[in-house]
Amino acid sequence: MHSPQRLSAFILFLAISSSVCAQQTDDLLSLVEKDAKQQKEYVKSAFKSSRVINGHSMEFLAPGLMDFRILHRFGLINQGYSNFFGLDQASMRMGFDFGITRNLMLGVGRSTYRKEVDGFVKYAPIQQSVEGGSPVTVALVAGVTLNTLPWANPSIRNYFSSRLAYYYQAIVGRKFNEAFTLQVAPTLVHNNLVPLASQPNDVVALGIGGRYKVTKRIALTWDYHHLFNGIVAGQNTHPLSLGMDIETGGHVFQLHVSNAVGMNERAFVTETTGKWTNGDIRFGFNLSRVFQLGKRKSAEKAW
Repeated sequence: MHSPQRLSAFILFLAISSSVCAQQTDDLLSLVEKDAKQQKEYVKSAFKSSRVINGHSMEFLAPGLMDFRILHRFGLINQGYSNFFGLDQASMRMGFDFGITRNLMLGVGRSTYRKEVDGFVKYAPIQQSVEGGSPVTVALVAGVTLNTLPWANPSIRNYFSSRLAYYYQAIVGRKFNEAFTLQVAPTLVHNNLVPLASQPNDVVALGIGGRYKVTKRIALTWDYHHLFNGIVAGQNTHPLSLGMDIETGGHVFQLHVSNAVGMNERAFVTETTGKWTNGDIRFGFNLSRVFQLGKRKSAEKAW
């Protein structure tokens, strides 16, 4: 028979072992839960570019990437052969966009239209998750444009602030499946100076953009902004663009037709003059080439 001392020691040993095992199990479960949180999967490739056509998309550049963008918009197609269906004329924007974090990016650009310089910051406080989490992405954009043309009327004092305009945008989008993405983007554009006293300094618009994937490397896109104010009869109208994205390795080539000539928010929201009903459309293309600047991180799983 075991002595009472040996029995007590055996019971104490079992108690200590059970406590240690329980603690180790709790620690292991905690590590598993922490790892699961760190491996949260966010939806990627809702669009193949950080722009739909004209406007921003819900897509972000990965950290450490730079997107060199060249945008061309030609003349009016309905001018016919005398203007080579618009190809004899062209407006251009060249830009550099940078991925800072998973949900933060910024960019700068310069347009030949009004010789404008522009910059923006885009941040997503909420991003769509593959399972659980948010069913949509919510992104906030703030941008500024600077008109560098010579002052039109030398007799009037030239204030630097008169050359500035700002825009603010909230993008709410969802990738419904591998093929279809849709987003809406309430937008406010503020011009410090407008040509006529009858024109508002603040213009409110609602952007609607989408993408439908046709093949592995080709997708159809559309980009429309409806203005709720600031329409001057016979002068400006709502911008609408239809396009096709072609992915070729490190490039995304966007072919499109549009009634807008400007390629930043101030320009295409407030100064689109062409009307689709009159055939006032322009052919254009956007070329996007991504470069790796920072250290490449392990790819996140996404769909």
